[in-house]
Amino acid sequence: MSAATDTALGALKLEADRSFQRKRMVAFGVPGLILVYFVYLFFAFDVLGLAERAKVRNAVTLVADSYSHKTHVARSNRGPVTWDVAIEGEKKGAYEEGMTLPEWLTFQGENARVDTGEGFVVQWDGPLVRITVPDYGVIEALPKRSGIELSLPGVKPDWINASRTRVAITTPHGRVSVTKSKTEVFIYHFGWELFWFTLDSPFHGKGPLELLGLALGGERVEPERSNVAAMAHDFWNNRMWRHNEVAWAIFETIVMAFLGTFGAAIVALPLAFLAARNFTPLKGLMFGLRRVFDLLRGIDGLIWTIILARAFGPGPLTGGLAILLTDTGTFGKMFSEALENVDRRQIEGVHSTGAKPLQRYRFGVIPQIMPVFLSQLLYYLESNTRSATVIGAITGGGIGLLLIQAINTQKDWEEVSYYIVLIVLMVMFMDTLSGWLRRKLIGGSN
Repeated sequence: MSAATDTALGALKLEADRSFQRKRMVAFGVPGLILVYFVYLFFAFDVLGLAERAKVRNAVTLVADSYSHKTHVARSNRGPVTWDVAIEGEKKGAYEEGMTLPEWLTFQGENARVDTGEGFVVQWDGPLVRITVPDYGVIEALPKRSGIELSLPGVKPDWINASRTRVAITTPHGRVSVTKSKTEVFIYHFGWELFWFTLDSPFHGKGPLELLGLALGGERVEPERSNVAAMAHDFWNNRMWRHNEVAWAIFETIVMAFLGTFGAAIVALPLAFLAARNFTPLKGLMFGLRRVFDLLRGIDGLIWTIILARAFGPGPLTGGLAILLTDTGTFGKMFSEALENVDRRQIEGVHSTGAKPLQRYRFGVIPQIMPVFLSQLLYYLESNTRSATVIGAITGGGIGLLLIQAINTQKDWEEVSYYIVLIVLMVMFMDTLSGWLRRKLIGGSN
């Protein structure tokens, strides 16, 4: 009896040791495999080479462009000498003849001088341009047909990029670009210039107190309308920032998300009854619908966008249809699973009153799945507002189109920042709205 007991205890101990050993191997083996995988990624993606590939100066320029504006001063180096002074280099922001130029820019006959007051000076003497950089010296660049002659006071620093056809000088005070065709100077200033009023507006350059005085009772700037109406008109029709077009683009984005989300819910709800095991008598139909749901949600919304844009052409409606197709598959799966978990007793209770099938569904099923239905619907409405931004960049509608256009120019980064801020505010608004609706409709606040 004692020998049998010892044998049994020994077997149990051996089995326990093996179990602990397996758990120990899993406990150390899984983290070890993950560590090996990350080591592989480290070398596969050449993380060490990031420092060599990184262009920090370009990144600094991009960040500076996002929260400031720059004024371009350009001189032609070919043909007749012409000068262009424009904010962000755009014709809509150009200083026309008779307008007051920035105080740091002065013209001396056919030449000009830029002096920021910080020791950074650009002086034109015909095609020859002299750039005085604090703590470095005077740089001379002379564009010729054969190329650009560059004269430096010392060793070429890394903030000067020079070749035979182009010289680019980037300093904290400003940037200079010299090519055979033209010489440009970019002077940075904090803020988004012309955001409220363009140069041709009579309200441009006026301070907040002065504008407030005009709005409250000052002399009319435009006889045909009040000052408040004139300010609103000039702001709304700002040719530089296009506030009216941006507002319409935001509206298009929300409409795309709204139509796609609610359209998908309307289509998916009746199909979900046919795809639920406890509501459809035809198993083949149930299986087919579930595979259709898998197909619709298995193809990403961006792919549906490309396919539909090819079929129906670009536009906000195409983006809404792409969201509708993707969400129909998602809602169909979620709603059918919710239907399979309903309480049959409530349905039987409604049936006992003599209710017809549609009435049993209406009063015995819908109230049970409505919290899930509304919760998921409102969440996807909020999520699709973000998705509609990306979809709009492909289909040619909404704020996404304006964003991708601004990015493609590679110069209007302050507009990119503006659109990103609007997108974040739009998502915050939709999140707040959906939360409020969820509390009101589902009773979450109670």
